[in-house]
Amino acid sequence: MKNFQSQVCVCAASTNLICAKKPRRNGARLMKQYKRWLAVFGGCFLAAAAAVMLLTAYIDPFFQYHAPLENFPYVVDNQVNQNPGMAKHMEYDSVILGSSMTVNFNTDWFGELMGLKTLKLSYSGAFPKDQANIMDIIFQDGRRVDAVFLGIDVITYSGGVEETKYPIPEYLYNDHVWDDVPYLLNKDVVLQYIMRPLADPDKTDLATVYASWWTEEYYNKQWVMHNYVPAEPAEEEADPEKFTEHIRANMDANICPYIEANPDTEFYVFYPPYSILYWNDVLLEKQLDAVLREYEYISERLFSYDNVKVFFFPNQEWIICDLDRYADYSHYHPDINRYMTECFADGECAVTEENLEEELEKMRKIVEEYDFEELFSTR
Repeated sequence: MKNFQSQVCVCAASTNLICAKKPRRNGARLMKQYKRWLAVFGGCFLAAAAAVMLLTAYIDPFFQYHAPLENFPYVVDNQVNQNPGMAKHMEYDSVILGSSMTVNFNTDWFGELMGLKTLKLSYSGAFPKDQANIMDIIFQDGRRVDAVFLGIDVITYSGGVEETKYPIPEYLYNDHVWDDVPYLLNKDVVLQYIMRPLADPDKTDLATVYASWWTEEYYNKQWVMHNYVPAEPAEEEADPEKFTEHIRANMDANICPYIEANPDTEFYVFYPPYSILYWNDVLLEKQLDAVLREYEYISERLFSYDNVKVFFFPNQEWIICDLDRYADYSHYHPDINRYMTECFADGECAVTEENLEEELEKMRKIVEEYDFEELFSTR
């Protein structure tokens, strides 16, 4: 009986041992399967990522590696992301730089009137640092640039030396390939700048790239006055030198070094013609002397360079007092961009040391004598 019980116990123990070994074997087998599936998934993921990166690099919608492919319908609508690549790889001998005041230039006009192959590199709301960032690329590697058409908005030249309108994606502004992953593996780049153009081709005309959305019916006095919100009135007159220190710093850091480093490049620097409503804000804020001093200081700095021409459009009364030429208090009709291009070609509206004071006094007279009460009575 004892022997029988012993045999039963031995058998039971053997059975338990066998049962214990089977799960371990099954667990090891499952672990191998998991690793195999993980390896397959990882391989597929890496292959897909590599395919996306190669596709993006080949099409290159931000022009980081090459000029546009001849038959691809590129969409160009992102100034911060696409300007640096265009500056690197497009063919040009001149550039347009500035804020939204420059977006309605047609680069074909510069070919027609001045024989130039011009590239527009506007930044809406641009600060001086935005201009410096793109000029770093424009002039890199000793590129020959015959002319730079630079629009200066005195409003932004009193900002910080390092201030930009939007955050700058450094990987698009440098020449390091190894930090380009955010561009090469970017869902929005693939969907919006590769797949969408393929599905609905509407190739951007680079001659009019970044042009404002306003159509003809928006350029009228009624629309402008309806949307105009006057500035808050100030209590005290601003110091005439209120903005000078910041402007000096911006000129020293972001503008003058490029003029000095490129003596063979002609810089056409111009002040856009904001409407009379802008000057109403200046009066309300009691900054007329300070703003005129901004124009004076910047111009005096620029007069010291032989390769700079300065154009003063703010006191063109036929423009700024006709609100039917504007879509808001500062943005003018493309016809005004055409007029400015003609001035660059023939020298009209150029200012020098000899006539700057006269032009500023003309500006002051227009503002001080304008009948704002009549303007707002018909609002």
